[in-house]
Amino acid sequence: MKKIQFLKPAFNFLLIGLLITTLSRVFLFFIFNDRVIQTENYGLIFPIGLRMDLILMSYLVFLPVLLITILPEKIVVKLQRFFNVYFIFFLNALLFFELATPDFIFGYDTRPNKLFLNYLIYPKEVFGMLFKGYLASIIIAVACIAVFTYFLVKFRKKLFSIRFTAYKYRLLYFPVIVFFLFLGARSSLTSKRPINASNAVFSVDQLTNCLALNSFYTVAFAAYSMKNESNYEKMYGKMDPAEALSRVKKYMDVQPDEYLDSITTLHRQNSDSVDGRPYNIVIILEESLGAEYVGALGGLPLTPEFDKLAKEGMLYTNMYSTGTRSVRGIEAVASGFLPSPSESVVKLGNSQEGFYTIAMLLKQKGYDTSFIYGGMANFDNMGPFFNGNGFDTIIEEEDFDKEKSKFHGTWGWSDEDLMTKANDYFKSLGDKPFVSLVFSSSNHDPFEFPDGRIKLYDKKKNTVNNAIRYADYSIGKFFELAKKENYYKNTLFIVIADHNTRTYGKHLVPIHKFHIPALVIGPNIPVGKYEKLCSQIDMQPTILGKIGINTETPMVGRNLFTLPESTSGRSIMQFHDINAFRVGNQVVIMQPFKKPLQFSVKNDTVFTPEPVNSELAKDALAHVALSSYLYKERKYGIRK
Repeated sequence: MKKIQFLKPAFNFLLIGLLITTLSRVFLFFIFNDRVIQTENYGLIFPIGLRMDLILMSYLVFLPVLLITILPEKIVVKLQRFFNVYFIFFLNALLFFELATPDFIFGYDTRPNKLFLNYLIYPKEVFGMLFKGYLASIIIAVACIAVFTYFLVKFRKKLFSIRFTAYKYRLLYFPVIVFFLFLGARSSLTSKRPINASNAVFSVDQLTNCLALNSFYTVAFAAYSMKNESNYEKMYGKMDPAEALSRVKKYMDVQPDEYLDSITTLHRQNSDSVDGRPYNIVIILEESLGAEYVGALGGLPLTPEFDKLAKEGMLYTNMYSTGTRSVRGIEAVASGFLPSPSESVVKLGNSQEGFYTIAMLLKQKGYDTSFIYGGMANFDNMGPFFNGNGFDTIIEEEDFDKEKSKFHGTWGWSDEDLMTKANDYFKSLGDKPFVSLVFSSSNHDPFEFPDGRIKLYDKKKNTVNNAIRYADYSIGKFFELAKKENYYKNTLFIVIADHNTRTYGKHLVPIHKFHIPALVIGPNIPVGKYEKLCSQIDMQPTILGKIGINTETPMVGRNLFTLPESTSGRSIMQFHDINAFRVGNQVVIMQPFKKPLQFSVKNDTVFTPEPVNSELAKDALAHVALSSYLYKERKYGIRK
């Protein structure tokens, strides 16, 4: 044993690291026990977890082991401080990510991932949210890390001091050490590819699957996988753009003679009436308003104002969001663009100019175009995206009158202030036609809103239920103001959510958490309910069919007012890096580096495995492939 004592610091590092990840996994197992034990063979999270932990630790320990083994003793002695810092830093990083995991899972139903990295870009909003909503967790985490660091530093000599072995023995052991580290990192000698996160998938419950990972690995893997975001082929499979285009067109409900070219989806869309003045369009995009909170959709009784308005227009009772983040909702509603495993086009380089939006379209028709938001428009790159794609006026946090506005929180001015600002702006336009996207923010953690506006649903004020009730109050406030103005009678209003407040569930894609409200009110809009399955990407084509002017758009969504009754409803949902393509009650689920799965879905929650329909699976892939093609080739625009 003395001949390999030079590896003792590495062994100690590895054992402490495994102890952190294993204890965390046990802790998470008990926290989410009710959910996990519903999965058959749930005990696999522990052996699979140990395997994934060994992969991570093999990568982390490789550099110090390499240096300790091949460098002469004099040099290694000089590097002792480096080894101490290296081991202590990465052990603290392991602990930090595991401490952050429970709250992240409660919020997003998975371990820290790409979203965790994305939030680091916006420290002001995120730190404000964390400080107000997770102060206790922050205090506990800081205390744990401080105590842990103290003991690591205090016992660093016992844990990490190098105990030398003769140089010849170290060199003799070197090939054996490299072999075991290589084996540990790959975790296989027979597989062509190293084991990765996809190998931890053993059930249809993605939360249970992710417990078999560790959070340092999931964040590192998310950072590494960003290079594949623009290459859907590596994740789901390859498809020729021509075939993808042909397959997507089957779902578009556009006649062959209405397409304007053969290599894109650009087509003519006729309005059902072109007489008189065209209508204004106001899109009210509601933050985190899931169907489960909407009384008119059978949810909690939190939306009396929305419920009253639902009797004045067309309520879409079976509408589904395309993703779980605001930028995905913006992408779908403002651009009608298909979701993909990549970032939303709101944040991607090729879509910052010349990319189709409803503002770009109607600006050509002489419309005033605006984006109105109570927070900072640069959050999630919204401002640059809108500014480059037809939105001439951007009203954001700094444009509000501090003396007249009523409440300012972590995410900016309250929904009430937002709605008042929007109404004032629309009044100022006189007879000029306009299109505007109004984006709310009060229903966002830490759920801040002014006192005295609503009767609290929960005793504690700052909860999602109370925030939704306040958001609903603000919707009612807007329509109360708008109905008194001249522009109201010539405006089509869309009230639609960007996504649900929390997207979680025991299935690979929790479809029931993608269910959102959507309501259209205005002249020429029938009153009633549309109950067929539909998607956010259908909303803009539907409203353009009532605007009063003929248009040309590249959107693949469908005009729900004219869609034949015999045509099955369709929705596409992106859940982290998993894509769900649903037609009627059949859903194809595509996971990275895995073959597609198919299920029959009942009530959004009962998934029955089905043999994979190869044609439906190809159609699912086609929607992702076409999204990538149109974006990369900059073919999602309109003629000037």
